[in-house]
Amino acid sequence: MSDPLIRELDHYVVLEPGAPQQLLSAADTLGWLERQLRSLDAVPEDLSTLASTADQAQRLLETACELEVQSGVTVQWFAIRLEPPGAAS
Repeated sequence: MSDPLIRELDHYVVLEPGAPQQLLSAADTLGWLERQLRSLDAVPEDLSTLASTADQAQRLLETACELEVQSGVTVQWFAIRLEPPGAAS
């Protein structure tokens, strides 16, 4: 079961091999995950029963932090909390 605190986070750091890290909103991260899933020859077995790529991306966002897109090549995403300006002590 995923941590309910994760659902409260609105931003993610996305890591792809050979590319600079990206800071994305939750909505943009879902879109990024959908594109990653569409590029696969076959989705992971635990996602194959879900009706759409959007549902698969949502499940990944809630339950995982990495996806193997090619043999030995993994993309990762991590939820982060951004502090509003002036909120840090």
